[in-house]
Amino acid sequence: MSQTCSIRRTSKFKKGIFVVAGTISLGLGVVGVFLPILPTTPFLLLSAACYYKGSERMHRWLLNNKWLGDYIRNYKEGKGISPMGKVFTLVLLWITICYSVFFMLNEYILQIVLFAIAIAVTLHVITLPTFRKS
Repeated sequence: MSQTCSIRRTSKFKKGIFVVAGTISLGLGVVGVFLPILPTTPFLLLSAACYYKGSERMHRWLLNNKWLGDYIRNYKEGKGISPMGKVFTLVLLWITICYSVFFMLNEYILQIVLFAIAIAVTLHVITLPTFRKS
């Protein structure tokens, strides 16, 4: 087998790994939209990076996606997230954290940890630039 054929196969294998990793990351990011304990933005950015390395078609699809494309592009370009995006994120975050703390957990340490995470995420979201459409 020639070395050129071996290099092409490795390249296709690596691209396949990037596509699989990007798809898993995308799934986690989408779950993170509804489950604030999972961070949405890092998973979506990781998906974009993996798709960039693995599949130009998947990368283009993600950036042009009706629900996620603007979010990823605005964040990557440093424009931030929309005011409604911030409100949605924070409301869902606090509903989920409060439900977990008051109805699911009896351990004070875990309750404190969840509140600390919620406060840290809240501060992060508040300090992000607010993107307003012109």
